[in-house]
Amino acid sequence: MSERIDTSGPSMELAFGSEAAEADHEAAARRAVEERWVERLHDRDASLWSPDPTVQAAIAERLGWLDAPFHFAEQVGALETFGEELRDNGFTAAVVAGMGGSSLAPRVLLGAFGTNPDWLDLRVLDSTDPAAVAATVDDLDPLTTLFIVATKSGTTTEPLAFQADAWARIETAMRDRGVHRPSKAGDFMALVSDPGRNVEAIPHHDEITSVFLNPADIGGRYAALTYVGLLPASLIGLDLDELLGSAELMLAASTTRESAADNAALSLGLAIGTLARGGRDKLTFIADPEIAGLGLWLEQLIAESTGKRGVGIVPIDGEPLGAPEAYGPDRVFVRLALAGSAGPAGADRLLADLATAGHPVIRITLADPIDLGGEFVRWEVATAFAGAVLGIDPFDQPNVEEAKELTRRVLAGHGAEAGTETEPLATEGSLALHGDAALRLSEGSGNVVGELRRHLARVRSTSYLALQAFIAPTPGSDAALARIRAHLRDRTGRATTSGYGPRFLHSTGQLHKGGAPIGWFLQLTADHPTDRPIPGWPYTFGRLIDGQAAGDFAALEAHDLPVLRVHLGPDPERGLAELERALAAALGA
Repeated sequence: MSERIDTSGPSMELAFGSEAAEADHEAAARRAVEERWVERLHDRDASLWSPDPTVQAAIAERLGWLDAPFHFAEQVGALETFGEELRDNGFTAAVVAGMGGSSLAPRVLLGAFGTNPDWLDLRVLDSTDPAAVAATVDDLDPLTTLFIVATKSGTTTEPLAFQADAWARIETAMRDRGVHRPSKAGDFMALVSDPGRNVEAIPHHDEITSVFLNPADIGGRYAALTYVGLLPASLIGLDLDELLGSAELMLAASTTRESAADNAALSLGLAIGTLARGGRDKLTFIADPEIAGLGLWLEQLIAESTGKRGVGIVPIDGEPLGAPEAYGPDRVFVRLALAGSAGPAGADRLLADLATAGHPVIRITLADPIDLGGEFVRWEVATAFAGAVLGIDPFDQPNVEEAKELTRRVLAGHGAEAGTETEPLATEGSLALHGDAALRLSEGSGNVVGELRRHLARVRSTSYLALQAFIAPTPGSDAALARIRAHLRDRTGRATTSGYGPRFLHSTGQLHKGGAPIGWFLQLTADHPTDRPIPGWPYTFGRLIDGQAAGDFAALEAHDLPVLRVHLGPDPERGLAELERALAAALGA
C-alpha cells in the first residue's frame, strides 16, 4: 500500500494506509492519464478545472507560474547586482512589507537560510498589531534600510499602511539629519507589484527608485519564484541560480505523462485530492526545523486554493506532536524532512506508528535547503491537480473579500462590530468573552469556564479547531498557542490550526468561509497600551487590527460558523495563560 517516487530532486514516498485509499488513487491516476491532465496543465488548458468559458478565461490569466523559473532565471544577474549595489551604498537591512504569498515565501527562505553577516538583515512585516510593527522596524535606521512594499493589486491595506509608516519615518530621518535632494524618500523604498493600474495605485509609486514588476498572470500564492521571493532572497546572498535550477528540474519532471508513478507532482496532487474526497481532509505537516517555514507557505497555497464551494483540504501546520491515539481518522500526515537534520524529537517513530495504525503518510526528503525551489513547484503543480480531483477552480478566492468588506465597514463606522459592542458573556481576570448570535441568544452560565464549555459543545466529529490570534507574534505567545492547541487536540481528538491575524485572512481565511462548514473558531484579541498612528490615515494600527478582527468575526457569524471571541486584556501573554487554565477546566483536565 505504498509507492516510492524518485525524480530529479527530493524523493517522495506515499503510504496510503488502506487498500481502498490506494485503489482511489490508482483510479484517479488512470483517469488523469486517459484525460491527459499533464498535457492539459502544461498546455494551459483551463478546461481541466471547469467547463464554464467564463471561469476558463479567468483561469487562463493565472497560469504564468508555470513559466516563472525560466522567466526569472533571466533576471538573476540584475537581482544580484541590485543587492550588491545596496551593500555598496551603505544599506544594512531590508524589510518586506506584505501579506499572504508576498510575505510567506520570504519567510520560508529566511527561515531556511537565515541572514548572512556579509549581506542585509532581512525582516518580514505582516502584522498590523502596533507592538509587532514597532518590534520589526523601530530599531532600524530608516536611511540604511530598504523598505520593500509587496502588493500584487497595489491596493492591499496592510502593506500600504506599513508604507505610510515607513515613508513618514524616512522623511523625518532625512529632515533631522539634513539629507536633501537629490536624495529622496523613494530612494529607501522598493515596490513589488504588477504593471499598469496595480503599481500605479501605490502611493508615491512615481517617486520610488526601485520598482520590480511581476508578470500579471501569476497569482499571489503561486508567486514564490517571482520577485516576491527572489528579491528578498537576493538580499541575503542566496544563490538564485541554484534555487531556480531546482525549480526547473521539478517542473521538467512534472511534464512526465505516461504514468502518475513517474510524476511526483501529479501523484502527490492525486493523493491529497482523493484522500480528502474520502474523508481524510486534514493534511498535517511535520517538518524539520530548518525548513519549518515551508508549512506556513503550504498552508496558504492549499487552503486558499482548495477551500471553496463547500469543499477543501485543511492544512495543519505547526501542531505539536501527540500520541498516536490523539489523531482522528480524518488525518493525512506529510513528513517534510531535510537530510542531516535531527528533526523534531520522536517524529519518525510517531509516523511509523501512525502508518501501522492505518493513517496515510507522505514522506518528502530534501537533500539540501536549496531544494525548496523544487518544493515550491512540486506543491504548486500538486495543488492544481488536487483542484481537478475536487472539481474546483484552484486559482480563485471567492470568499476572501467578505472579511475585507466588513472590516472596511467597521473602520468607516457603519454597523455594530460583531462580538465587540455587545455585552460580554463572561469576564474574569484579564479575560472577556464575546459570543456569536447563537451564544448570545441562548442562556449561558455567566462565567468564563462555563461559556468555554458551551462553545466546546459545538465541536463536531468532523471539525477542525482554529485559533485566530489578532495579537503581536512573540515567542511567548507562540508557546502558549502551541500548548493550547495540544490540549484541545488531546482532549477532543480534533485537528487544530493557529494563525496570527491579519496574516491568516490572506491564507486560511478563504477556507474558513468557503470550505466545508466544519470550522470551530476561537478568536483572540487584546488591548493596545501603546498604539501607533498610521500617518495620513484616519485610524491607528490598533484600530486597524481591531477592525480586521471584528470584520472576520462578522464574516464567520454570517456563515453560521461557531465563533467565540476572547479578549485577553492589555498583556496578551498573561491573558493567554489565564485562557489556558480556563480551557483546561472547561475540558475537564
